[in-house]
Amino acid sequence: MNNIFSFQSPERLWLLLLVPAILLLHWVVVVWVRRKLRRLGNPTTLNELMADRSEVRAWIKTSLFALAIAMLVFASARPQTGAKLSSRERTGREIVLVVDVSNSMLAEDVEPSRMERTRYAITNLVKNMKEDGVGIVAFADESTVVLPITSDYKMAQAKVKRLSPSLIAAQGTDLGEAIETAMLSFSSNTHNAKSRVIIVISDGEDHDENALNAAAKAKDMGVVICCIGIGTPEGKPLKIGGEFIEDEDGKMVLTKLNEELLQQIAETTEGIYTRSRNEDFGLEGIIERLNQIETSELTEITFVEYDEEYQWFLGAAILLLVIEAVVLGRRNPLLRGVKLFERDYKRQ
Repeated sequence: MNNIFSFQSPERLWLLLLVPAILLLHWVVVVWVRRKLRRLGNPTTLNELMADRSEVRAWIKTSLFALAIAMLVFASARPQTGAKLSSRERTGREIVLVVDVSNSMLAEDVEPSRMERTRYAITNLVKNMKEDGVGIVAFADESTVVLPITSDYKMAQAKVKRLSPSLIAAQGTDLGEAIETAMLSFSSNTHNAKSRVIIVISDGEDHDENALNAAAKAKDMGVVICCIGIGTPEGKPLKIGGEFIEDEDGKMVLTKLNEELLQQIAETTEGIYTRSRNEDFGLEGIIERLNQIETSELTEITFVEYDEEYQWFLGAAILLLVIEAVVLGRRNPLLRGVKLFERDYKRQ
């Protein structure tokens, strides 16, 4: 197979902007010097008096230095090539976390807020995973795959930290679409459909029957859906950015936990429903149900060998800096009379 080239720290490539900055700064200095020289006298006379001066050599030295900087930036970004594909067999389940990121998740009827508590609980859940694959789907009025199925738990925890209403512009709650997106997220390498699980974390504020239809499809596919309701049935006024949200009639928007919908979804697929409370997020019951679900052989294909290639760029940078140091900024006085590219017309 062909090697795949990538950078371990691609964010450092922004430093490449130093290259055009260096060249631009040199050009500004050249223009400034030219103007100063014009004020001193006739350019032709001054050129004869400063015969050793060479703008071309100065440009060459600056260009070599800029290229060396570019090579150092590439080296610092840790270029790598993936040399091998490896498939690893493991026994576990595929779990897709379907997380509500609608504005109602900013409510503070659980401390410190529904969204903050959700992120904390999911992080703890992922930390305790060993062989299971995990994926994340975020939803509001639309849904998006935040993380495809993976066993890279550190990556999963990093993605959990980004869960917020800002992920999806279209606000609302379309739980049905989110469940369908989650079902499409399962890998085709799962040998047993019964090992597929969806965990929904939401306040359930979706009044569209599409959610129950999606749950029925999940049941037909052998997928178990467990639901965690977050919030309280009594609800709490929704506050965003420190200000309470009002409806068209000027009344404060009250966001409530819709337990009935979440219970129906869980029952349809033989999953369980639990409610998150301040003292307990409800994960214990979910974990007990997960332990009852069959495991299956999961095939995971990954790149297992990465060769560091930074040394080539570091070597090129050192070579360029050596050449830059050797090249003189002025003409060599010993070669001043040598004009390889000029004809002696007097002899013709």
